[in-house]
Amino acid sequence: MQLYPNQIYHVYNRGNQRQRIFFTRDNYLFFLQKVRQYWLPCCDILCYCLMPNHFHFLIRTHEKTVLPYGNQDGPVRWTQFSRGTQQLLTRYTRALQKQEHFTGSLFTQNTKAKRVSSEWSWEDYTLWCFLYILQNPQKAGLVVRPEDWEFSAYRDFAGLRSGTLCNIALAMELLGLEQKELGGLLEKELATEVVKKLW
Repeated sequence: MQLYPNQIYHVYNRGNQRQRIFFTRDNYLFFLQKVRQYWLPCCDILCYCLMPNHFHFLIRTHEKTVLPYGNQDGPVRWTQFSRGTQQLLTRYTRALQKQEHFTGSLFTQNTKAKRVSSEWSWEDYTLWCFLYILQNPQKAGLVVRPEDWEFSAYRDFAGLRSGTLCNIALAMELLGLEQKELGGLLEKELATEVVKKLW
């Protein structure tokens, strides 16, 4: 996973063969605890959504994101973020294997990171990705309203919860948004061709 500092990425992965990765409320909360442990020290999380068989994060990289992990000779194999991602998924998988009594892969092999930011406005999909992530549970038919889904950042942005995982002030600044604009924006329908650019 090659990332550059001061860029915004859509980071996502799903269950191997589309299997479930979250079975209980505690699973979701444990995963977020590991995100806090392994990702927060090396990037800013702008928003997120955990779904029953996949996850989405919108992150902003900085210098710590791309720092080499440990002492490496030759080309950098692990950055702080890539190593943190490996540790996050490994720790979570082991816990779920124990809970669900299975062996083998839980996630697909490679976590994806698609850059959505750009210096050119017509190539910048940051806002669309932000909306896509927060609308995901509603679009998938899991809830009637996005605020009904506990495991996304929607409630934090709507002022219904005071979560600390997302850097809300930075997200609003980077998106050029004010709180009063969010309600209407989050109901905006995303065109299919725009959604394709997020993957």
